[in-house]
Amino acid sequence: MKRTISAEVGKGSVDHNCRKFIAANVDQERTHLNINYCNEPIRQIYHELFDEALARYNAKQTRTDRQIEDYYEKICSGKQEKPFHELVIQIGNKDDTGSATEIGEMAKGMLDEYYRDFQERNPNLHVFSAHLHMDEATPHIHIDFIPVISGSSRGLDTRVSLKKALEAQGFRGGTRSATEWNLWVQSEKEQLARVMERHGFEWEQKGTHEKHLSVIEYKKQERAKELAAMEEMLAEKTDEFSTLAKRVNSLADGKQEYKDLEERLYHDQEYQLPEPTALMTAKAYKTKVADPLVKHLKKYLKGLLTRYYMAVDKNYHLGQNNEKLKKENKALAESNSQLKDEIAILRKENKAYSLLRKALGNEQLEALIVQMKVMRLQKEQSHSKMHVMK
Repeated sequence: MKRTISAEVGKGSVDHNCRKFIAANVDQERTHLNINYCNEPIRQIYHELFDEALARYNAKQTRTDRQIEDYYEKICSGKQEKPFHELVIQIGNKDDTGSATEIGEMAKGMLDEYYRDFQERNPNLHVFSAHLHMDEATPHIHIDFIPVISGSSRGLDTRVSLKKALEAQGFRGGTRSATEWNLWVQSEKEQLARVMERHGFEWEQKGTHEKHLSVIEYKKQERAKELAAMEEMLAEKTDEFSTLAKRVNSLADGKQEYKDLEERLYHDQEYQLPEPTALMTAKAYKTKVADPLVKHLKKYLKGLLTRYYMAVDKNYHLGQNNEKLKKENKALAESNSQLKDEIAILRKENKAYSLLRKALGNEQLEALIVQMKVMRLQKEQSHSKMHVMK
């Protein structure tokens, strides 16, 4: 079942959104079905967000005429930024997703699910007013937010900026069509499309030829991505393990080198104390022969011991990393196996789903899916009401 997604810049009429006044297109008998998520006074939110930054900014100003008395009023009277922005997002249209229909009720549930993690997904967009409307032709949400950035070197260190707020969330514009706003709106549409797919709906993009996936195909694709990522990670860990193994082998070669050096110290003439000549005194022998050799041996031994203990310490840590990598490899292999099993199950489910669609026909199967979804949604709402009454 396909439905379009529309996302537009709202007029920002907060009083209309929370129904302080009623427009002509509102069915007041259905207003009680709306969901009011939040509706906080914008001036109060500005104080909470910017007062500390405003105090820091004013404290730096040597001239009083450059101080800002009211940051909200400054933004409202300025031309660079708006005090807030509004996104209106909707599933379908009045012809295929009317608010008073079963599909409209399902759209309400999907929009509600989409909004629940909007603030977490957009940490730089502070939502102060949000409302889901079921008393107009098509279910939709008005989301009013203040774009906030921190660490600014210009003006207040925490200030209003839509462009910078969206850039901080990873949306960087480059062309007239690919602005920060357009890229972000496209991302939000994709978020809603994922919710719709979980409920058996496909996103119909007008003017494109992109084929959308069924729920089972979507799950299968996501599991395949996870599997590819797991296999890549497993390959990286295998390479890391191989590198560590080579280093351990190199250390073993180093130990053999130490043994060879030990043999040289005992047998090579360079490190042996020669017999004194017939006319050499004990003092001269000590000064000219014994002391230089002892000094040479001490220096060599000090360097040798330092290298040895460094190698022993390194070997200990390599051993620990080795054990850690073995455990990680085992865990990755298990996850890899589980993902393969899950993909196999999804393939079977997809085949069964295709056979069922072929047997019943598209219209009958979609009608059955809608009926089941509505029943489940009604059951969840009933359970939620009982929980609230308790």
